This record gives sequence, C-alpha cells and structure tokens, in this order.
Amino acid sequence: MTDTKAAARGAGSVLATSCLSTFVVNANTSAVSILLPSISADLGAPIDLLQWAVTGYLLVGAATIVTSGVLGDVFGRRLLFLSGLALFVASCALIALAPTGEMVVLGRVIQGASGAAILATGLSLLSVATDGPARMRAVTLWGAASAAGAAAGPVLGGVLNEVAGWQGLFWLDAAIAAVCIPWVMAAVPESRDPDRPRSVDLAGTVLVAAILAPLIFAVTEGSTWGWASPATLGCLAVSVLAVVGFVLVERRVTAPLIDLALLRNLLLVVSTVAILIGAGAIAGISFLISLYFQSPAAFGMSSLEAGLACLPVALVVVLAAPAVAPLAHRFGGRPVVVLGFLLLTGGFVLLTFVGAGWTYLMFLPGLLAVALGLSLSNGPASSAATESVPPAQVGAASGISNMARYVGGAVVTAIVAGLYTSVDTAQTAAGATPSDSLATAFSRACIALVVVSALGIPLARRAGRKPKPTPVQLAAAAAATTVSLPVHDAVPVAPSPAPQAGGVR
Repeated sequence: MTDTKAAARGAGSVLATSCLSTFVVNANTSAVSILLPSISADLGAPIDLLQWAVTGYLLVGAATIVTSGVLGDVFGRRLLFLSGLALFVASCALIALAPTGEMVVLGRVIQGASGAAILATGLSLLSVATDGPARMRAVTLWGAASAAGAAAGPVLGGVLNEVAGWQGLFWLDAAIAAVCIPWVMAAVPESRDPDRPRSVDLAGTVLVAAILAPLIFAVTEGSTWGWASPATLGCLAVSVLAVVGFVLVERRVTAPLIDLALLRNLLLVVSTVAILIGAGAIAGISFLISLYFQSPAAFGMSSLEAGLACLPVALVVVLAAPAVAPLAHRFGGRPVVVLGFLLLTGGFVLLTFVGAGWTYLMFLPGLLAVALGLSLSNGPASSAATESVPPAQVGAASGISNMARYVGGAVVTAIVAGLYTSVDTAQTAAGATPSDSLATAFSRACIALVVVSALGIPLARRAGRKPKPTPVQLAAAAAATTVSLPVHDAVPVAPSPAPQAGGVR
C-alpha cells in the first residue's frame, strides 16, 4: 500500500469514527429528556431528581470539554478519544442497569465527561487528518452527523423505549461505541501537539464545576428552600467564591483553561453569550415539551409519539442549516443572527399563551419559530466568535464557545425545570385541575425563556459588526452544533506496532 493510499484510508477511518461517535453522543443527549417520564415510572424516581440526568451531564461537559482537548493535545488525541469511548460504554451500562434514579444521574454525570472527550478529541483528530478543501468537507460532514444525531435522538429514544424499554437506547449506544474502539485502534493514527505546555489546568476544571453545581442547586431548589434561605444564599456564595478562585488560578497557571485576556475582546464576549443563550433556550424547551407532551394531564403521549412530535422541529433545524451560511455570507452575520433571536423570542412568546385546551397543532407555530431562530443564530454567532480573534487564538476562542454551550444548557434547563415543578405544585395546591396546573407551569417556564432569548437580540447586534466571514469560517461555524473547529499545528505520531495492521506507516 502506498503512503498516499494509507493516508487516505487513515483519514477515511478518522472521518467515519468521528462522525459515527458524534452522531451517537448527540442522539443520546437529545433522547434522554424523552425518556425521563419512563425512567421515572420504572424506578419510582421523581422528575426533579431526574432533571439532574440532563443538567448534571451538561455541567460536567462544561467543566471538562476544554480540558479534554488539552489532554488530547498533550498525551495523544487518539488515546483520549479511545478513553472517552470506553468511559461512554461503561456509563451506558451503568445507566441501563441502574436500580435507582440516583444511579441514573451518576451514570449521566460520568457520561458528560466521556461525551466531552469524544467530541473534543474526535474533531481534533479530524482536523489533523485533513487539510484544505478536504478539511472543509470533513468538518461539514461532521457537523451534519452532529445535527442528525440531535434530530434523530428523540425519535430513536421513543422507538427503542417502546420496543426494549428505556434501557434499550443505552445498550445500543454502548454497542456502537464498543465497535468503534477496535476500529480506532486499528486504523486511526495517533497525534499530539509537541509545542503545547504539558501542564494541565485541573484546578480550573474543578473550579468550573464548583461555580456551576451550587448555582444550579440554587436555581433548581430555590423555590422550595426559599430564595432568601441560608441554603440558597449559601449555594450562591459558594459559586461567587469559586468565580474569584477561578480568576486567581487562571492568572497564575502556565496553560490556563481560559485565557482571561480574551475576555477583553468585546466581540468575542457578546458572541459567546449569544451562543450560551441559544444553547440554553433549545435545551430548556426540549426538556419542557418532553415532559408536557407525555404527561397524562396534557397529551398523554407515549415516548414514541412524543419523539415523533419533536420531528418537525428537528427537521427545520437540519433543513435550514445549509441555507444559513450563504445568507450570512451575502448579508453579513448581524442581520441573520438578529433575525434568529427575534424568531426565537417570538416563538417563546407564542408558547406563553398555552392553555389546557391546546392541541398539538397549536404548539407547532411557536416550536417551528424557535427551531428556525436557533438555526439562523447558531452558525453565524459561532463564526463571529472565531473571527474576532487572531488565527493563533482561534482554538482558545473555540474552547470558550464550547464551554458556553454546555453552561447555557445546564443553567437554563435548571431554571425552567425549577419553575415548571414549583408552579405545577403551587397551582395544584391552590385547587387547579392537573391540566390547568401543567399549562400554567409550562407558560411560566416559557416566560423565562422569552426573557433569556430576548437578551440575545442586543447581543446579536454587536456580534455581527465584523466583515463578512470567509467560507472556511462559515464551514467551521456550520459544524458548531456542539463544538467548534479547533486549530492545531499538530504533528501526527506513528501508531504503535500493535494496531499497525490498518494504520498509517
């Protein structure tokens, strides 16, 4: 086999395993909300506990996504990719065998770390294995696999739940990830960045978790504890102290998790906050509709029916994505992102009028507006974040954007979950019917989403004030469903003798 053919085979294996694994991770992520009612009924676990299966996953992902990329750069991207796959298999088995809700949450927390490792190092391997037009095509395919996984997750979760129980999704995901492991070992070459400092900012990683975990506890439990209670104020105080500690640590370490100097870049900051808001909004509404559509007091859908009910929304996201880059290239990022946030906010406004008598079709205009708004805002905002910095800092800017997506999803999901549960409980205690209680809870949670998404409109006006992005930046942004394209000056490392059979010599 010639070197050219071997290199092409290696690049093809990297593309195949990266796309397959990101499809599985994103399908798993989007399917979990659909499965929560079934898990709750089977294990007797309350929804307010199981919401941590969503927020805990995102919280750990936020804390580890950048660190995973750094560990891959230092110790080997293939090694970290394989470690993420192995941990993902173990976490799936732990969840599928879980006898309690607490064990499901623990498994999902572990899965947050494994998913972050797979996404961060998988895309890094892809960026090293390709260059020029081939890289653009590969990143576009990776982005399509990411979006397709997120779109297919609720339907796949619903089908598997009906056929094999809620555990079926996790067993299938474990099997696919397990197949990827020998494939990667045999065909994917190792690579690392020899110029990167070998120090890893573990203290920063821990402090990110220390910021987010108490904050999410306070947001979720504040209505029960009392917003001025010692427990709520104590959680908020811990988060504030952790922020102070994080800033002090990042100023002193050799290779910080976040380069604080980048936060002086106003365009990067507003673009990142816009990304955070968009990610949080879609995570929050996904959580709400999964619960509302399956509640016996609302539509009483099965998990399969609820997954199919989400399909039009997912299709809008997927079908609109190819049109976003040409629109941004022609008109500039600002009008496209502003329009996206206007649609996002308008969609949530429509959903605040929900009533107990609403049919599924009455939900569709608001949900489709939300989906289209997300499609228009996500890619150009991601592009604005990366084009706001010099080429040498694109990787660091991407890391900040990646973390923002996880943070937004975790915090906003916690806000709407807390509101939904507390308002439903209060309305029921006041004598409202179950249907009216749920509709009111859904409406109040959507009011919170209106506020969150409306904050993105003025930010979007600032996020688009740079020149029109280049095609390469647009391709990277189009793949930013979960993470952004990293930039590496990487040196491939020859694979060890054991897996050389299909590898690159």
